[in-house]
Amino acid sequence: MISAQDLSFLRRALALATRAAPRAASPNPRVGCVLVKGGRVVGQGAHRRLGGPHAEAAALAQAGRRAAGATAYVTLEPCAAFAGKKTGSCAQALAEAGMRRVVCVSSDPNHKVRGRGLKLLRRAGARVELAPGLAAEAEALNCGFFSRWRRGRPWVVLKAALSLDGKAATAAGRSRWITGPAARAAVHRLRAELDAVLVGAGTIRADDPALTAHGAGRDPLRVVLAGRSPLPKRAKIFDGRAPTLVYSGRGKISLRVVLRDLARRGVGTLLVEGGPTVHAAFLRAGLADEVRVFLSPKLLGGADDPNAAPRLKAPRLSRVGGDWLIQGML
Repeated sequence: MISAQDLSFLRRALALATRAAPRAASPNPRVGCVLVKGGRVVGQGAHRRLGGPHAEAAALAQAGRRAAGATAYVTLEPCAAFAGKKTGSCAQALAEAGMRRVVCVSSDPNHKVRGRGLKLLRRAGARVELAPGLAAEAEALNCGFFSRWRRGRPWVVLKAALSLDGKAATAAGRSRWITGPAARAAVHRLRAELDAVLVGAGTIRADDPALTAHGAGRDPLRVVLAGRSPLPKRAKIFDGRAPTLVYSGRGKISLRVVLRDLARRGVGTLLVEGGPTVHAAFLRAGLADEVRVFLSPKLLGGADDPNAAPRLKAPRLSRVGGDWLIQGML
């Protein structure tokens, strides 16, 4: 039976997990662990970076001998050993430390682990319980990890920068800059948070973007759907600052095949920055999970240069039923 106190300690474990940067542990999940004995926390930890200690190992190291007879609150099923695993089994470590009880939010979606860690703990004599009430919150924290193992593809975020009249570029094809510096900085932070960013060949030819995080954090893998025509050899995506992956071919590129390949490469979260054509392809295929739209109060219709386009003064935003009204003076 999961009590209010159990939920409190699980939320503490979730808070620990969120302290790690979104991509710090990728392709592993962000996990938090709290060890409690006699109602007091004796150890806690989080998986903060790839190659670093797992949450359970960090908590056990802090607790030392006090871990014996404690309850472990973990945001994800403790891992079990499997072929090719580079770290020890957290489930085994908890069992050897003498856990009396283990409470976790959800089982591991990785078929190599799923259920095996919990089974090991039960065999060792620990009482194991799940707290499904926090599952949505825990899975949102690691949406890419769960998507890779459950669906065989990354979690896909569509990002667009649009003018108030729904344009992604001027009639001449110019799109720099529709949004202002603050919005562009937000996009750079978003790139740093996700494993990869994808665009079509048209975006490379029209804008020649670097697709990096511009110092906001670790640069993502850059992915280009190139189609038949070769990309410019001097394009910024080939500058060596971050890895670049190009999908090309004579026929139509299958988005599902691309996503499966990216998942096999460890990509859990994908930012699709391609233009309207690429966005439409993802939407038609039902392969988009989330949308981020940056809406500028500019009107690009009839403008040749986005920087000289008419812009609303003091725009106001209000909700009208299920829609939004944006109004202002020119």
